Amino acid sequence: MPSMIIGDRIRLLRETKKLSQGDIEKRTGLLRCYISRVENGHTVPAIETLEKLARAMEVPLYQLFYDGEEPPELPNLPKRKSADDIAWGSAGKDARYLGRFRRLLGRLEEEDRRLLLFMAQKMVGR
Repeated sequence: MPSMIIGDRIRLLRETKKLSQGDIEKRTGLLRCYISRVENGHTVPAIETLEKLARAMEVPLYQLFYDGEEPPELPNLPKRKSADDIAWGSAGKDARYLGRFRRLLGRLEEEDRRLLLFMAQKMVGR
């Protein structure tokens, strides 16, 4: 979204709330000249600054980007994979390799298993 649109939206919300740039300056600690630069599209504020501005105007952050009464509907995004879905050894060639490794580990004596674990930790630590 271009900064001009964000700036216009911030000004509109501020004026709707009957707040001056000075009021926003007092509530946020941001300088009035900076607020003016944002509203006029000369500066693109960081998300932290947008959060301050939204709090100062007592509006949810999404209203700085969207003028509906309710938050916008979220698109039907693909489901993110969980840690279990992307864990190494959970599918394919890696799963076969891990299964074979588990079977072999099961045949080792406890002392040899501890030695193998110790060696693996040393190799990872390098």
